[in-house]
Amino acid sequence: MNNPPKARIVPKITEMHGVKRQDDFYWLRNREDKEVISYLEAENDFTSQATQHLESLQKEIYDEMLGRIKEDDDSVPYKKGDYFYYSRTEKGKPYRIYCRKKESLDAAEEILVDGNQLAENRDYMQLGSMAVSPDHSILAYSVDYEGDERFKLCFRCLNGQRKFDEEIINTSYSLAWCNDNQTIFYTIVDEASRPYKIMRHRLGQNQTHDQLVYHEVDDSFFLAVSKSRSDAYIYIDADSAVTSEVRFANADEPDADFRIFAPRVNGVEYGIEHHTDHFYITTNEDALNFQVFRTPLAQLDKESWELMIPHDEKVTIDGLDAFSRYLIVYERVRGLPNIRVLDLVSGDSHSIPFEDASYSIWSGNNPEFDISKLRFGYSSLRTPDTVYEYDLVDKTKKVLKRSPVLGGYNSDDYDDERLWATTEDGTQIPISIIYKKGFIRNGENPALLFGYGSYGYSYDADFDSDFFSLVDRGFVVGIAHVRGGGELGRAWKNAGKFLEKKNTFGDFIACAELLIQKKYTSSDRLAISGRSAGGLLMGAVTNMRPDLFKVVIAGVPFVDVVNTMLDETIPLTVIEWEEWGNPKDKKYFEAMLSYSPYDNVQPAKYPNMLVLAGLNDPRVQYWEPAKWTAKLRVNWQGDNLLLLKTEMGAGHGGNSGRYGQLKDSAFEYAFILDRISK
Repeated sequence: MNNPPKARIVPKITEMHGVKRQDDFYWLRNREDKEVISYLEAENDFTSQATQHLESLQKEIYDEMLGRIKEDDDSVPYKKGDYFYYSRTEKGKPYRIYCRKKESLDAAEEILVDGNQLAENRDYMQLGSMAVSPDHSILAYSVDYEGDERFKLCFRCLNGQRKFDEEIINTSYSLAWCNDNQTIFYTIVDEASRPYKIMRHRLGQNQTHDQLVYHEVDDSFFLAVSKSRSDAYIYIDADSAVTSEVRFANADEPDADFRIFAPRVNGVEYGIEHHTDHFYITTNEDALNFQVFRTPLAQLDKESWELMIPHDEKVTIDGLDAFSRYLIVYERVRGLPNIRVLDLVSGDSHSIPFEDASYSIWSGNNPEFDISKLRFGYSSLRTPDTVYEYDLVDKTKKVLKRSPVLGGYNSDDYDDERLWATTEDGTQIPISIIYKKGFIRNGENPALLFGYGSYGYSYDADFDSDFFSLVDRGFVVGIAHVRGGGELGRAWKNAGKFLEKKNTFGDFIACAELLIQKKYTSSDRLAISGRSAGGLLMGAVTNMRPDLFKVVIAGVPFVDVVNTMLDETIPLTVIEWEEWGNPKDKKYFEAMLSYSPYDNVQPAKYPNMLVLAGLNDPRVQYWEPAKWTAKLRVNWQGDNLLLLKTEMGAGHGGNSGRYGQLKDSAFEYAFILDRISK
């Protein structure tokens, strides 16, 4: 095998807060420089060469993963108006097909969007938003062909009576129809990929004639537009990482002005749900884990707010769904999700019971306002994705569909556990794990531990059929629910951000050490994986404890923390200050500098590492993993393998399409299996 490529060293010296820093690979930021592209391609060539011997193993794993999937499959249809909407997949086709039937599931199928047709002759395709007009006659959908999350918004007449030639570029994910079936609101992005303007579009007109509805001038706020379930209101949400503000307008009046529901207050987050003649409000004002109020439509002042669900230090409110008789409250209790049903007529409330040690739940398709049955999704490490229908009157649940897992999968063949690791400061960190029955804790088993721990995102125990290509080979697969996530409430999130960010890394190390102490695995059999901010976690813990892990997978890793947070031209930087801090402030600069993976690379015997990047990634720029890899190469000791793989036509999510994503997983798993065996 040839030697790995070496990036040219061009020292760039900067000084801040009296600290001089040298960045030898700053030049890799210039994607227009042919030498930059040549370097990335050289790294890709080296990766291909270094993993060539794994091609048969990759194919074996890919075939296993594919063999568990029912390639011809339909989603559970849901009814809105006179139509049943659903999506399906076909064998050999990588993208979903979105369809509907009128009045009956026995009616003829009408295809709304075929992702496979959109992706023809394209290396990459991602659907953004899709929304059918209120009269079900026109489809609005958006598509991204580069992976940079800048979508083109298109329209299709579903009854064939009109043709829409207009295409709207540089849109973000959200859109909402007015009730006139002619007007749609959408978001556009600025040069930093921030959704910063809400525009009003009338069908048949060119984008240049679209009207500006709202312009958010604060770079720390992102915009989104949506519609209430009641179809009565259009919402504009302006959100930073810690503050929110909602505007609303009558959906029957396309030219109506938007009103502010409650003016923004720094550090206060809130959201609203319309219900007949009231708004329901979730807010964290004077309530760390949120509480719920309601207020009449005509009385928005806080003096009129009526407390419905008080704050509870042990329960976090994640969201609401409002229906004619019921309020559905999505909560978290001791790190696990919960659904509470509040009967607005009787005042009674109850929770829906769940059985697994760890699990994930999510709101299902419930587009109608007047319901007596609720749909929601459920899965665990052992239980495939399941759509339940819950009878709100009888308090019984029925399985509408459990995603099939082919190849003889039987959940009874596996055990899952919830463990608790104790950190140096005495905090207990939950870990969700799965392994095959008959597993013996002798310290000789391989393991793969995932982690994230940022932005208050809850990394719940969800089913992934890909896992079983490792579990069936004797692996323990687990998730460390570290601080910085939202699993145990807002205090959990806050304990892993700003000046407390190192808690996230210490928590993950404690989880890894527990698996070793309890003899689930050993340090020379332990692989770890994380993406994006989870890639930051991978880089930080690898710098702190390179001896603790055998293999590291760092996907699109946010590793150049200080430089990125100093550059306001990069997408997300300004809004990210409320997660990491602004390094112009000395205390945050020093904190970031103490853990930033790129800044803390030292000569060491690092684990085997696979670093993944996307050239068009707007969230973590490609140069962060590229610079990190280049610096690691300079400081690399020992015989372990360091690889960088950059997708030259994709973004933050890697390859698009289900088969491309399976190939990505098979490549990563083959690397883990190969390196663990060395």
